[in-house]
Amino acid sequence: MASFLRSPIFLRAAIFRSTAGSPPWLAAACVLGFCFCASPPALGKQKPKSPTVRWDEQHPGCTFARGEDGKYRYGLWSGDLGVTLTLDSQELEKVRRRHEPFFGALVNIRYRGTGSFDVETEDISLQFLKHFKVTQTALDPDDFGEKIETDAETQDHATAREVEKHPERKDAKEAYTRAFQKDAAELLEFVSKNSLRPAHLDPGKPEVTGWVLFSTNSRWISKWKKREYFVLRIPLQGTIFEFPFQLPPAKGDLILRHRQ
Repeated sequence: MASFLRSPIFLRAAIFRSTAGSPPWLAAACVLGFCFCASPPALGKQKPKSPTVRWDEQHPGCTFARGEDGKYRYGLWSGDLGVTLTLDSQELEKVRRRHEPFFGALVNIRYRGTGSFDVETEDISLQFLKHFKVTQTALDPDDFGEKIETDAETQDHATAREVEKHPERKDAKEAYTRAFQKDAAELLEFVSKNSLRPAHLDPGKPEVTGWVLFSTNSRWISKWKKREYFVLRIPLQGTIFEFPFQLPPAKGDLILRHRQ
């Protein structure tokens, strides 16, 4: 019985009865709506999913190392392309101390083919698995640089207004603003000089290295857990290089940095 009520014959009959005596335009609208609902969806060409190569220490072409410099390094090769992901063992702690919260990762891309290859960076993404699996795309270095400058100017104006209203707070407010401006200038220089940029690779220039930054300023990203799980995805030449990782990589893992 239920299947009959949903059948096209019953639906057409119901539409006819409900629109009997109604203006012609209403009947036409109902019939048109029925056609859209009853007809199968248009079979458009769906964009095929890109093949994925996933880092796994047990698989050929995958490496992992803990360095004495306090860094974890993940290596992944597929065909003529190799990617090395470098993570600071204290990155989670550093995120908390930044005026503009972001997660940073150092990426090296190497090409060993005889032709050429173009590296694009706009679709690199980081998924935060313990925070509703939210995914953040890499910050555009130029846009992020503009935001850093704007935030520094905003802080300067806010301090001037605050000091005008509360002169007794002048020393504390101005000291904070000087520290803010110093951090902003250093961050701006770092982003400008060290970010991963689009590049053309060939035997004469086989590799490119740079930092990719991901904003953690999101309502879905809460306080860090004791162990965090992530997936970094880097699309290259139609293939997604996927790095699942956790910080720290193993329970209780700690790298003792050597003093310079």
